[in-house]
Amino acid sequence: MTSTSARPDILIAAALPPHLMQRLQDHFTCHDATTLSDAALAAVAPSIRGIASKGETKVSREYIARFPALEIISVFGVGYDGVDAVAARERGIEVTNTPDVLTDDVADFAMTLLLSTARRVVDADRFARSGEWKKGPFALTTKVTGSRLGIVGLGRIGKAIARRAAAFDMEISYHNRSPQSDVPYRYVADLKTLAGEVDFLVLSMPGGAGTRALINAEVLDALGPKGFLINVARGSVVDEATLIKALQEGRIAGAGLDVFENEPNVPEALAKLPNLTLTPHMASGTVITRTAMADLAFDNLQAHFSGKPLLTPVPR
Repeated sequence: MTSTSARPDILIAAALPPHLMQRLQDHFTCHDATTLSDAALAAVAPSIRGIASKGETKVSREYIARFPALEIISVFGVGYDGVDAVAARERGIEVTNTPDVLTDDVADFAMTLLLSTARRVVDADRFARSGEWKKGPFALTTKVTGSRLGIVGLGRIGKAIARRAAAFDMEISYHNRSPQSDVPYRYVADLKTLAGEVDFLVLSMPGGAGTRALINAEVLDALGPKGFLINVARGSVVDEATLIKALQEGRIAGAGLDVFENEPNVPEALAKLPNLTLTPHMASGTVITRTAMADLAFDNLQAHFSGKPLLTPVPR
């Protein structure tokens, strides 16, 4: 497709929702990196002024360097750990994401995973469908109301999870890079200590190098054989091999996982385990929210190329 000054060239760096793709194609000259050969990508690279991506898609320093005219990277998602924001900033390239619009859905889903895992809803569904109920009652499960909740990462989503947990009279504590002055919840500076003091450990922190494998054997052992791990953050924040071993050995009670280390590949050893709930990275996956995310990702690009202030630039 021939580019014109009225239609800036945009690189599509990840598989994006149809609604967003349609809006991008209506307003920009789009080049799909997921289908271009290396030679074809090199040919269009000098004209690329924007990149539309997802938070977990790798947009590295080396990748950014391939586009000399690049001005903005618009991320579909609240997380942007796949983007080397430091490298972008050094070049004066803007990076935007889609916060706020998905907070409620992700918080709702965190509680869904917590409840489903504690009460073994998926196992109970199979039990009822299979006719096993005729042979006797389902095993007793874990009570949620009044239990102890630890949240790792008390940002927008973490706070929304805490508000929902409060409705279940849960005793709420949290671990963060620093304590927050505007919340009533107990701050615990040491993650291992927090894990040892709660029944449910919910992960809602950002991904990236700073949090990679933060949930390790020490943390899982502190959580203990009656504790549950719930992850709606990034698969990278958990040492997945160590988690599998802990589940196999009964060193934690169970887990609810919406994210994985190498999506969409779920390790076979993990998939075979009975004491967990697995979902396909769908915490923000409602029609209303994904449409709002798509609109915000587009609107950031449109604002930039129209000379208007960005709606949601990532923090510098």
